[in-house]
Amino acid sequence: MNKKDAKGNLKVPAYGRSAFIETVITTIVALLVLVLFYSLLSEEPNILVASVALAGMVTVAFAIIRSSFSPDKLRAQQTNKTLSLASQTLVYMRGGLSEQNCQEVCNILLPECQAMAVAMTDDKFVLGYAGAHAEAFPIGSAIHTPATHRVLASQTVEVFRSYEAFASASNPLIPAGIVAPLVVRGVSVGTLKLYYESDVLIDETQRAIAEGLAQLLSTQLSIAELDRQVELATKAELQALQAQINPHFLFNTINTIASLIRTDPARARVLLREFAAFYRQTLENSNDLIPLDREMQQTMRYFAFEQARFGAERVRLEADIDDFGDLRVPSFIIQPIVENAVNHAMPAEGQLNIDISIEEAGDDVVITVTDDGVGMSEEQARRLLQNASASEKGTGIALKNVDARLRAVFGPGSGVSVSSQIGKGTQVTLLLVGANVAEIEE
Repeated sequence: MNKKDAKGNLKVPAYGRSAFIETVITTIVALLVLVLFYSLLSEEPNILVASVALAGMVTVAFAIIRSSFSPDKLRAQQTNKTLSLASQTLVYMRGGLSEQNCQEVCNILLPECQAMAVAMTDDKFVLGYAGAHAEAFPIGSAIHTPATHRVLASQTVEVFRSYEAFASASNPLIPAGIVAPLVVRGVSVGTLKLYYESDVLIDETQRAIAEGLAQLLSTQLSIAELDRQVELATKAELQALQAQINPHFLFNTINTIASLIRTDPARARVLLREFAAFYRQTLENSNDLIPLDREMQQTMRYFAFEQARFGAERVRLEADIDDFGDLRVPSFIIQPIVENAVNHAMPAEGQLNIDISIEEAGDDVVITVTDDGVGMSEEQARRLLQNASASEKGTGIALKNVDARLRAVFGPGSGVSVSSQIGKGTQVTLLLVGANVAEIEE
């Protein structure tokens, strides 16, 4: 039932108003058609009435066309198209200017413009081509048009005719086109080219489309470059973490093994082999994902040295990962956390107990490292993952590195969280979103 407004007028829903207006327009058009035919087909045709009816029909038609192509509607359509193109091309541009990525982008852009062909290049070669005469411009062929070189140098959009673009007097394959630069951080990295059957087809609208598409692709390439820089920085931090041999840990372990040579030679030999294996794996290039079992082996090797140093009555470690040993994870995500616990949570007296557990939470996997050590305040726990840098001492840089790598591999929502209470201990939680079902590419 329709409701009334504050003045008592009947409120008609938007869809109801639209249907009502359509009905009125249809009725008016029908009446005008009847008047027109009646005026012309009667025994005494009335040209004046017929003309008025015809004029009314033209007015109604114009109003309908104008409504269909209103600025708001056109802007909405253009916005939707832009968002759709951005979504489709982002998948490929995030991967950089490769031949495969550029070819896919060209295939996406061709139906969205009036060009007969779309091409993409880097600063030297054709990387993608879709549309007419593709056989004449194979992927991997060198750029040979002066217009493309000018655009790369000037970083401005250029419209060309064949006699302007090519060294020869004319090129019947490409009568005209638009070349727009792809710019990342102020450097020309490539071009987007739209080819047309005639220069008559190139107007300001086509030029604006080419420029807008090029800016869109440039923005996406800039995002990809930022992602790459973050990845490189994360890998550099990992390599620094791997290469960082704590002198105190090194000397303490060597001294422990040296003392055991006299008191327990068999155990000393075992620890020496494990020590060599530990540092061999530490210094390896570990950018690839590894089974969780391998990460735990490294963690247990490290803990064996600390237990030999402090004694079993001072430190204890238990782990329960039996059902998840094959789970592939980045390296050095558990061992640094255990090392932090030993270095910073050890009580003055009594035993430090560390427990590692793993469980599934729907499609996700949760790894927890819990200790019953000295703990810390909520503020200290919160700061561990904020603004940590390699120059800072403590646990922050290691946890920040683990957090960044988990997010990079498993996506948004993944990472590290820390909860702690003074005198009761600390729990570090690693959330691996989708790890229980997803196949993570190395």
